[in-house]
Amino acid sequence: MSANFIFPIPEHPDWKSHLLRWFDDRYPYFSFFQDNEITYPHGGFPNVIFGGNHTLSLEEAAQFYGKVELVGIVSYEYKNRVERLSSNNPSLIDCPESLFFIPEIKIELSRNTFTVFHPEGKKIGEEIIGLLHPISSNPKVIVSSLTAKSDYFSAIKAIQNHIEEGDMYELNYCMAFTFESHNWDPLLGFRDLMEKSPMPFSSLFKADNLFLIGASPERFLKKENNQLIAQPIKGTIKRGQDENEDAILKNQLLYSEKERAENLMIVDLMRNDLSKISETGSVDVEELFGVYPFAKVHQMISTVTSTFKNDVGLKEIFHATFPMGSMTGAPKIKCMELIERYENFKRGWFSGTLGRIQADGNFDFNVIIRSVIFDKKAGKGYFAVGSAITYDADAGYEYEECLLKASAIMEVLEGK
Repeated sequence: MSANFIFPIPEHPDWKSHLLRWFDDRYPYFSFFQDNEITYPHGGFPNVIFGGNHTLSLEEAAQFYGKVELVGIVSYEYKNRVERLSSNNPSLIDCPESLFFIPEIKIELSRNTFTVFHPEGKKIGEEIIGLLHPISSNPKVIVSSLTAKSDYFSAIKAIQNHIEEGDMYELNYCMAFTFESHNWDPLLGFRDLMEKSPMPFSSLFKADNLFLIGASPERFLKKENNQLIAQPIKGTIKRGQDENEDAILKNQLLYSEKERAENLMIVDLMRNDLSKISETGSVDVEELFGVYPFAKVHQMISTVTSTFKNDVGLKEIFHATFPMGSMTGAPKIKCMELIERYENFKRGWFSGTLGRIQADGNFDFNVIIRSVIFDKKAGKGYFAVGSAITYDADAGYEYEECLLKASAIMEVLEGK
């Protein structure tokens, strides 16, 4: 992929959909990463798309770590390789436990140009520009919740009983939503989601018939030279109708004792995870309780950094840190056991991670939240949302927080 060819971005309001269509027509595996020009501590995803033809498991990809570029997705169910756990809940869509590919083509996007890295890059760029067609739209779909409100309240009460008994301190409980449509186009769904909810770790990932349409605000783990960066999110509140209300809500989140306690517990968990693959004494909390605005919500984000041990491999990185504490709770293993008991679906790619690894070993992975998983051949899709349940959590408030997190996806699917 050393040859590169630069082209001006066409003056077409939906040209990215056509770029993605080109990849969809030619590659069984591709991944588009996008930061939507959102300011984020340590930056968001680079604006780049990769395509490939052959896949590897995480263990197979580990052999190429630090030698070639890699793109990969890891399911939440990979937890069963990290710990002695199982996943027996119903699978909404069968997602590969881990899937990586070595890119055969890369296209980098800037504001005014795109650069094709491929020996036939000149021909490819001209093809993409020549593919522009009129804008089309997705059909509306009916979304169904897998968890009734009364069942949600019962689960929260049971989880809080576990906390009272000392089984754990905080658990991330999630509920899923499903839809069916053979005419729904995941490429257009991604475009529409970016309009509703642009995020710094947005992504569109294809694996044969499976698609991940992602608008994630959260970083799982980044390696930048010898520095590791983890940025767990715990704490959510809606945006205000005007600047005054927005400022009030932001401060309400910032000074909420409950949200701070949730965030701090996961920060401590991430510090412990990073210590397993970092130089002794190097783990540091760079920022605690930072509040950042997004399209529909404010989020409380903390940043934990450390110095990476150079002799640690890709498999060891994941076995030390995965799944991310923000999607399990603390302590992690007990929470995962209880998640299996109280949730009524197999998470699959949801609350897993997607990212890219550079040839020099640097990488960046997100947390798969605010995302749709869609099987195009079966015409079935699902998404899930959750929140941290603590001893003093109010079930009604947590339920509404989940609906707030689901709102952008609901609007995209229901055509609102």
